Amino acid sequence: MPKISVIMIHPDTEIRFISEEKGYGVVATKLIPKGTITWVQDDLDQIFTRDQIIKLNPFIKKCLDIYSFTNKNGDMVLCWDNGKFVNHSFKPSCFSTPYDFEIAVRDIYPGEELTDDYGYLNVEKPFHVIDEGTVRKTVYPDDILNFYEEWDNLIKENAPKVLEVKQSLTELIPEKTWNEFVNAVHNPEQMKSILECHYQHGIQVKNAS
Repeated sequence: MPKISVIMIHPDTEIRFISEEKGYGVVATKLIPKGTITWVQDDLDQIFTRDQIIKLNPFIKKCLDIYSFTNKNGDMVLCWDNGKFVNHSFKPSCFSTPYDFEIAVRDIYPGEELTDDYGYLNVEKPFHVIDEGTVRKTVYPDDILNFYEEWDNLIKENAPKVLEVKQSLTELIPEKTWNEFVNAVHNPEQMKSILECHYQHGIQVKNAS
């Protein structure tokens, strides 16, 4: 029987046990250069509306809370592939773009984790994480409102590399979306802001004290 590879997250990755604190995560099996598209949202990913979520069995809802993220419409997106195992980091190796795909923001070496900053995933309540020695210690629902300018600059800085390195997942990106991104690479002022990924209803904001 042929081996079936999960390709919507980068093919040079696999699931491994990371630690007791983290559980499982996604690691690189080969060098993934900076600028590589590491994940694309596609038509196989399941999208649950707020009305659908209310009707879910509580056990299923709990699983959805663990393995999904909330998009700008307030829908919960459950990745069908290994993307749902990508762990959080305040020093992420990957970063989401407002074009429904993620990119490596540094070289990711074999055995290293692919990580995201959960701050742009619209968490509904503060999310306490492992201390990485960074100023930020907790993911808050309003992180994207506070850090979007910094994150926009990070995306713009790395976007040109996307057109320079070999890609495995571009055929999964809709042509219109890809053309918009390429145009924005050449005209950075037209790059969409990650703030477009923000779901603004019902968030619990960080205590200012």
